[in-house]
Amino acid sequence: MTEKVFGKTLAPENDPMGSGISAFFDSNNEDLCVKVYSDFSEPDDIPVPLLFREEKDMPEIEVLALDKCRGKILDVGAGAGSHALALQKRGEDVTAMDISMLACNTMKKRGINKVIAGDIYHYDGPKFDSLLMLMNGIGLVGTLDGLADFLLKAKTFLNEGGQLIFDSSDIIHLFEDEDGSYLIDLTAEYYGQIQYWMEFKDIKGPEFDWLYVSYPVLEEYAATAGYDIELLQVGDLNHYLVSLTLRND
Repeated sequence: MTEKVFGKTLAPENDPMGSGISAFFDSNNEDLCVKVYSDFSEPDDIPVPLLFREEKDMPEIEVLALDKCRGKILDVGAGAGSHALALQKRGEDVTAMDISMLACNTMKKRGINKVIAGDIYHYDGPKFDSLLMLMNGIGLVGTLDGLADFLLKAKTFLNEGGQLIFDSSDIIHLFEDEDGSYLIDLTAEYYGQIQYWMEFKDIKGPEFDWLYVSYPVLEEYAATAGYDIELLQVGDLNHYLVSLTLRND
């Protein structure tokens, strides 16, 4: 179903998100949810139908991200493929990539022409002009050290002047006390490094690290890695969209 596999993919029995995506495509059951747990908050639900939205139902920040894409585009962590499908309908040259084989197979069934499965860290195919990582897709780097490593790795599959387009959030508001101060242990790891795990019905996934990075911190890491950063939009609760363009040094 996919063009090529890079590195490892998730086994179906360990893939709650991919299982939810596949189940919704097969059943169109609007009540399906993937339950998300973390080490810092109460459990939350991701409604699976949300992952299948059309461009007209996407928030403004996502549509702006699609507008900024150019050239050959790679949608990283594409999930159900809604962003890639929207770009394809616009006539763009887009490839969707996900570590979930179930998600990749669903994207092909939805009509996405170019789908590759695997881990972005093992990608070694043709280069792209735009890497799109929405719904806090940059979070997959896990930690600030992982962010530094990824920004360097991304250079190997970007064309000259290529760009990364993604959103993230500064979650410091979650640590705000009633008096306006912030309850953060400055000796601990960066407060935006969160550990998650997911469930869909009886399918439980492994724990994984996820990063929410504030804009000032991202700005510093981008400059160090050799990117020019542009803040495209800021939304509620410090949610923002950026473009990182590779410098022609």
